Amino acid sequence: MYKVFVGDKPIVLTTKVEKESNFKNYLLNTVNIGKVIKELNTTGLEAVRLIHKNEDKLLKKFLKKLPNVVAGGGKVYNDVGDILFIYRNDKWDLPKGKVEGNETIEKTAIREVTEETGVGGLEITKPLETTYHIFKRNGRHKIKITYWFEMKTSFKGDLYAQEEEGITKVTWLNGKQTEKALENSYANIKLLV
Repeated sequence: MYKVFVGDKPIVLTTKVEKESNFKNYLLNTVNIGKVIKELNTTGLEAVRLIHKNEDKLLKKFLKKLPNVVAGGGKVYNDVGDILFIYRNDKWDLPKGKVEGNETIEKTAIREVTEETGVGGLEITKPLETTYHIFKRNGRHKIKITYWFEMKTSFKGDLYAQEEEGITKVTWLNGKQTEKALENSYANIKLLV
C-alpha cells in the first residue's frame, strides 16, 4: 500500500477493495486522475483508493499517470537532538528540492538542505520513507517523489532562509516545538517526523 497526498488527503494505492465510507474506490487502470484530484480538492471526500490486483505494479502504474518530479530532502538532527525546520507557504516543512543534472539523490538531499538553510557539515545516517504528493505548476498536475534521509550535523553557525524559494524562517525545534509545528505542516512531513 502507498499513499500519495493531494493536499492533506490521500490517494491510497492498494489491492484491497473496501466498503466505501468517506472515500471512493476506483480501478487504477481506468481512473481519470484529473477527476480524482478535483474531487479531493472540492468535496468532503476524505480519501480515494485506487485498486489494482498486482501489488508489485501499484506504484509503477500510478506514476505513469502524471509527470514525475524527483527530489531529495533531510530530517536533520543537531547535537542536542533538535530537528531542522523551514517555514514556507505558511507551513512548517523539512528542507528538500529537485535533483539537478545527474547528481545522486543523496547529493541532492545534502545540497538542498544546505542551500535552503545554510547548515553545513551534514552526514546522512540512514534513508527514511519516500513520500509522494501531487502539486500543480503552470496549470499542470505533477507527482513529486521525495527521497528522505535522516542526517546529523554539529553545525553551530547562522541559519539563513533561502528567500527566493519562498522560505521565510529556518530554525531548530526541540520535541515540544516540533509537536506544535506539526499542527501546521503537511501530511507527508507528519509521517516522517
